[in-house]
Amino acid sequence: MEKLDITIKDFLINTGLENGVKQQKAVIVWPKIVGDKIAENTSAELVDFGILTIKVKNSTWRNELYLNKDIILRKLNKELGPNTIKELRFLWVRINHIAQKV
Repeated sequence: MEKLDITIKDFLINTGLENGVKQQKAVIVWPKIVGDKIAENTSAELVDFGILTIKVKNSTWRNELYLNKDIILRKLNKELGPNTIKELRFLWVRINHIAQKV
């Protein structure tokens, strides 16, 4: 299994896909990075060109996260690798419930 991991990693590096894969991992690790309370009120949606888009439950959460953006970015990049995520974009969606990804 270790040899397969090395082969996959080499493939990703050689094809230039490694950074894109690391960026998409941000969607998966979002709850771990921000904790349960924030994860319940947000949903990491996608990464495009290093920009992670997060849907937020209301404007209060959007403002709070915006004020803590630098801290969140540091935590994400510590987990994913330096400069993997370059920016966070918070979108306020007018719904009562943020759909959690399974």
